[in-house]
Amino acid sequence: MTILVTGGAGFIGANFVIDWLNQFNETVINLDKLTYAGNLENLASLDGDERHVFMQGDINDIVLVERILTEHCPRAILHFAAETHVDRSIHGPEDFINTNIVGTFHLLDTVRGYWSNLDEGRKSIFRFLHVSTDEVYGSLTKDQPAFRETNRYEPNSPYSASKAASDHLVRAYHHTYGLPVLTTNCSNNYGPYQFAEKLIPLMIINALAGESLPIYGDGMQVRDWLYVKDHCSGIRRVLEAGKIGEVYNIGGWNEKPNIEVVKTICSILDELTPRVDGYSYARQIEFIKDRPGHDRRYAIDAKKIENELSWKPSETFDSGIRKTVQWYLDNMTWVNHILSGAYRDWIKRQYSA
Repeated sequence: MTILVTGGAGFIGANFVIDWLNQFNETVINLDKLTYAGNLENLASLDGDERHVFMQGDINDIVLVERILTEHCPRAILHFAAETHVDRSIHGPEDFINTNIVGTFHLLDTVRGYWSNLDEGRKSIFRFLHVSTDEVYGSLTKDQPAFRETNRYEPNSPYSASKAASDHLVRAYHHTYGLPVLTTNCSNNYGPYQFAEKLIPLMIINALAGESLPIYGDGMQVRDWLYVKDHCSGIRRVLEAGKIGEVYNIGGWNEKPNIEVVKTICSILDELTPRVDGYSYARQIEFIKDRPGHDRRYAIDAKKIENELSWKPSETFDSGIRKTVQWYLDNMTWVNHILSGAYRDWIKRQYSA
């Protein structure tokens, strides 16, 4: 048996592939375009593992995807491939449209042709699992209840709008063509291998480099934080037992304002690798102009996956963030390899006060 993972060299995709092969003796075909955030070093632990078949390519390459499906006959497709960074979508939305909307359409349409030609036995077990985000639901006020699967879509950034469109395409391919789909909408992930433009790795890396820790606005934007390995286990559970056509929110039950997250990181670094001058890393915090259209609060209600599929996250925020900080401290070679001059220049432009 074989599964196909798209975007499996990125942050969440790589964690999923590694965890899958640690638990199952089943081949993974890993298709990734290797854009700036795709990194084969994320998969270094799988070198020499014949169950991992990496293929560089674009989900918009219909001929390539058709060949992969024909040659490897996957029983399931896990669709992680996406442009994901809100800031980048604000300054360059076209890539997000091409990958998240057009790419998902091409993938769905190609998979539909493959699935329709399967024999009845293979057709009955096939699944297409689409990995999405809580940002499609928009923003919450302080007192509003957390997002449920029935919430109306109200995306506020080019990124979230592109993911909302891809969610709708997945739903449409199920209702129109009968394609057996599953969709997951997750809260903010963190953990090993996360590209350094995202909040948590950016704060860790900048703190260690003695650089400013840029916080948008007042830092009171609230996010629900989900340790990436918990997210992966939730996806595995949905693939195993989710009801075809359903949507499952995967959350960590960890709502935190950004400023609290950053101060927690500083406190852990103060303990594990103190500054030579004896001051706290929190001295490096710098508040900068808020991001355009910055959503104030996201929160996931994950009761559906808990009640229907008996899944809950294993990590608290305190345990997960400590593991994350330690991972970055233990993997500075990986960090240094991704900190190219072009990346550093982009970060400085993006987060200048």
